[in-house]
Amino acid sequence: MIKYHPADELLLAHAAGTLPASMSIAVAAHSEMCEICANKLVAFENQAAEEAFSASQLHQDEPQEQASDEFDAMMAAIMSDEHLPSTLVAPSPEANIDVAGERYTLPTALRRYHHLGWSSIGAISRARLPLNEGDTHASLLHIGMNSGVPSHTHKGTEVTLLLSGHFEDEYDQYVPGDFIILDSANHHTPQTHDGCLCYTVADAPLHFTKGVSQLLNAVGRVIY
Repeated sequence: MIKYHPADELLLAHAAGTLPASMSIAVAAHSEMCEICANKLVAFENQAAEEAFSASQLHQDEPQEQASDEFDAMMAAIMSDEHLPSTLVAPSPEANIDVAGERYTLPTALRRYHHLGWSSIGAISRARLPLNEGDTHASLLHIGMNSGVPSHTHKGTEVTLLLSGHFEDEYDQYVPGDFIILDSANHHTPQTHDGCLCYTVADAPLHFTKGVSQLLNAVGRVIY
């Protein structure tokens, strides 16, 4: 059973359409896997719609020309390239991806990202989504069977949505759908027996803390 969920503030922001693409994908994918959050999201979307309608009622007495100008400006903003990721690929009907000899079914929110380029270090494979959000990187992360990520902490904030398989660390055992948020206060060593696929959003590199893995800190900005 899913134990970790996005906070209501994140669900509200997603319903209002104010989250960046990377986080919006995480919330949408989790909600597809979690009936509790899916129901909350419907309620928040209805709330956002009612608030928008109420706001529009306040402006119904505005001059027609002013209202028309505002509508034109809104449509221009929606269609502007500045408001859309420039390297999104076309939606794909293919729901599955293959990585490291395994096939996984992706949530709907991730299915437009196909033919991603994967890079691997040992049993860890990563494919970055082309979202162009500066220092914030969104990725699909695969960890092979009986493997893990070396002991580390976080220089910033990292969101991990477990899509398939299981993993565990010093804090808990995680199942598909778990929405995990970690920061510099957390130090852990994720391990998986059956292998797992995750969606991650991070705004800073990991910081490896033990043994030979500390050498990876030299290339930390490349692999997060």
